[in-house]
Amino acid sequence: MRVGLVCPYSLTLPGGVQGQVLGLGRALRDLGIEARVLGPCDGPPPDTFVTPLGNSIHTANNGSMAAIAPDPSAALRTIRALRDERFDVVHLHEPLAPGPPLTALVFGAGPMVGTFHRAGESPWYRAFRPLGVWASNHLTVRAAVSEEARTAVVRLFGGTYEVLWNGIDVRVYADAEPWPSAGLTILFIGRHEPRKGLAILIDALAYLPPDVHLWVASEGPETARLRQATQGDDRVEWLGMISEQEKVRRTRGATVLCVPSLGGESFGVILLEGMAAGTPVVASDILGYRNVARADQDALLTPPGDPKALAAALTVALEGGPKVDALVESGKQRAAGFSLESLAQRYLDLYGQAQRRR
Repeated sequence: MRVGLVCPYSLTLPGGVQGQVLGLGRALRDLGIEARVLGPCDGPPPDTFVTPLGNSIHTANNGSMAAIAPDPSAALRTIRALRDERFDVVHLHEPLAPGPPLTALVFGAGPMVGTFHRAGESPWYRAFRPLGVWASNHLTVRAAVSEEARTAVVRLFGGTYEVLWNGIDVRVYADAEPWPSAGLTILFIGRHEPRKGLAILIDALAYLPPDVHLWVASEGPETARLRQATQGDDRVEWLGMISEQEKVRRTRGATVLCVPSLGGESFGVILLEGMAAGTPVVASDILGYRNVARADQDALLTPPGDPKALAAALTVALEGGPKVDALVESGKQRAAGFSLESLAQRYLDLYGQAQRRR
């Protein structure tokens, strides 16, 4: 079987959807499936099975910035790639996103599977609802990464969607060599924008012991302001953009992984990554994260936007002890249930359904 996975976002930039598409492509290839990933690339493709469709532009999206490619040249490259590759099944991620997925949906032929990742409202979906209804009905099989994502798309477009949770490569995190640290260390990974809650975590530092360090990975529109706010505080280390390998090793090496998002998350892959690495996780108690971690069983969950509550949970995780050890062990088992290998097998079932229905 030849499968084409189409991603709307730049595959050379970090992101949850991009990570899922590339990870699923690798897992399918490990199962002997001829899988290729098609998407924008702002630089050399990240793997040999990636077909680049041109550069991206940054647009506002769901309280964040999305690197998409809605230009005519990307559309032409998408149409050409679909024609040349002759896939048995085309798998569209965020199928209504402007750019390659929507182009493939409109101009493609044959069985098409669509996976919806977004949770919450979308101005784009609302503005082009009639197109969205047609496009959604044009898919052979539809899936969503969480109940929240399913609810959002059903509310606007109707139809039925199978919920298939996102997955991770558990072995990569379990086997990685930990990044060396100078003592008790909190790790934050995420775009520096309001909804990711980095400002809340920095405020929480005031309630933590002076020997606690904070690793801050990635960048974003709030980077300059927050760096200025922590100027002179040698507890905070600004890492900038880091490689996937460094991300894995720092997740293993940190004392705690902190994910203080304020909302807008349909699923928490980063929580799974921390749990697979055997690192205690402290995160916001929001619906998307409760899909992944059970409060006080797999992770410590705190009210979003509350620095004192966040600091209290971080203190518990940093101190360790039997309760934290139990969280870590439960988290490892929980993460194992979300392996990319299992997800790839489930998508193979959907691909078979799509071929039969077509």
